[in-house]
Amino acid sequence: MKFDKINNKGQAQLFENKFLEALTKGSPQLSWGIHLPILIFCFYYGYKNYQMPLGTMFMVFFGAIFFWTFFEYIAHRYIFHLISENPKLQRFAYVMHGNHHHYPRDRQRLFMPPVPSLIIVAALFGIFYLVMREYAFAFYPGFVLGWLMYASMHYMIHAMAPPFKFMKPLWRNHHLHHYKDETLGFGVSNTFWDKVFGTMFDLKKEKEDKEKVQELMFEKKK
Repeated sequence: MKFDKINNKGQAQLFENKFLEALTKGSPQLSWGIHLPILIFCFYYGYKNYQMPLGTMFMVFFGAIFFWTFFEYIAHRYIFHLISENPKLQRFAYVMHGNHHHYPRDRQRLFMPPVPSLIIVAALFGIFYLVMREYAFAFYPGFVLGWLMYASMHYMIHAMAPPFKFMKPLWRNHHLHHYKDETLGFGVSNTFWDKVFGTMFDLKKEKEDKEKVQELMFEKKK
């Protein structure tokens, strides 16, 4: 999925059909506005109707957020960066993630678009409920909140400098993933799993290329 040239203007065209193309775009405000009320209602519904101890629900909830971080790493490494000779699989990888490497300044493709995201989370809830029954009402909100926080962190990394010094390694790890080596630095919301699986950049040895970093940052709106 290497590109000879990163495009700093415009965005990839994923579909010829204008309606389908519109469905590939999203925004932080839209995603949080759609999903957060659903997550709150889901947690409340589980507590109210299944009489689960609140402490247990929060344990499952936070466990799901932690599980998301692992899922994020696995998905980024093995699905989003899928290597295959199959044109259909190559197309899938490009639609899911490759277009972001090609057009890193495209702010409309960092959040899952509303329609696909609602279909996917509905399917996920069904799977969670089949596996864990009533505990799905705590696990599902945590898992989806983990996704929202991950997407927001990814958006921030491309939008601004790290707001706190301790967050700089996270920013640099992702920047290097873009312009240095796509086989390292798969963590976006955290670097924990990169350290566990040995895919973390050695930030002490990697010199920051400010010009290349700037190419990854959104253009300021006029």
